[in-house]
Amino acid sequence: MDIRKLLPGELPPMDLLLSADPSESLVKNYLTRGDCYMAVQDEEVLGVYVLLPTRPDTAELVNVAVAEEHQGKGIGKMLVQQAIETARQTGYTTIELGTGNSSVGQLALYQKCGFRIVGVDFDFFTRHYAEIIYENGIHCRDMVRLSQDLNGGK
Repeated sequence: MDIRKLLPGELPPMDLLLSADPSESLVKNYLTRGDCYMAVQDEEVLGVYVLLPTRPDTAELVNVAVAEEHQGKGIGKMLVQQAIETARQTGYTTIELGTGNSSVGQLALYQKCGFRIVGVDFDFFTRHYAEIIYENGIHCRDMVRLSQDLNGGK
């Protein structure tokens, strides 16, 4: 498996991106502002993420998604670790992300990869998404914000 940046002129894997974020307009917006990376094996896209500059010295990891038939194989963890290393090598000192309060598996993964919870954006998903989102039997309302210092701070 190879994790690589989306090539110029190459179409992003929208089905996969929309599996992690159901808002096509939001996905298209951050694709224009960030860099899309894909986990590819035998020309099949297994996973994807977008790294987005947000503030000086800070990048946000958005839309980490793994194709359903390839979940549970460590691909998500590899994508997150590669995103952290890419951000570090690019010169960012902080990497942040946000995920739904109902995304229990993702919250565990991000913390295992060194992210710390730094806040909650209450009612984010009810304000920004027309449809109601349920995941793991939980109404997804709030965005849990996580961050990691890339300079080795704990």
